[in-house]
Amino acid sequence: MTCRVLLADDHAVIRAGVRAMIQDIDDFTIVGEAEDGKETVEMARELEPDIILLDISMKKVSGLEALQALNRHSPECKVLILSMHTGPEVVLEALQKGAHGYLLKDAAAYELRLALEAVRRGDRYLSSAIVQPVIEQAVSKVNSNAEHTLTQRQLEILRLITRGESTRSIANGLGLSVKTVEAHRAQIMKRLQIHDVPGLVLYAVREGIISPDD
Repeated sequence: MTCRVLLADDHAVIRAGVRAMIQDIDDFTIVGEAEDGKETVEMARELEPDIILLDISMKKVSGLEALQALNRHSPECKVLILSMHTGPEVVLEALQKGAHGYLLKDAAAYELRLALEAVRRGDRYLSSAIVQPVIEQAVSKVNSNAEHTLTQRQLEILRLITRGESTRSIANGLGLSVKTVEAHRAQIMKRLQIHDVPGLVLYAVREGIISPDD
């Protein structure tokens, strides 16, 4: 089934470029284009798209304000942020307010396809260029709010995973076997019901483990 996309950006040139890329992606079609946040919310109600590609910096109503309104009025729509802002604070704020992914405007066509397909499946997506700074901020803010879900050992391993440590490196550093670390990793993913690093970051934001304002 074709995935219906609403494109929201206040720059016609950006919309034209994104439109051209999406036209080359199988099973995705643009059903409407909005120029500001207010129009985005109205068109989402009218068109009921599956995914909304949403810019953050728009006139009248910003993308972040529109994101909150979309969560209230069109909760079935998945929102993929499309922005030039690379700061981890902005990314985390967007995730906290309900975005399913965050893609930079200079992303290549193949990454746009990956992001759309991930969000369509219900997965989370972060543009490759911003993953590391967002993870670093997330790791620095992890605290005991997750203790009710994870054991201290699992929290320790989670921090190492989000720093990009390999399973063998974690095992060597903690004096554990590779199989033990793999078992802990599986338990972390199972308990949190998360299967990728961007999802772990989103979990930390939504659970209040980290804050965009910190």
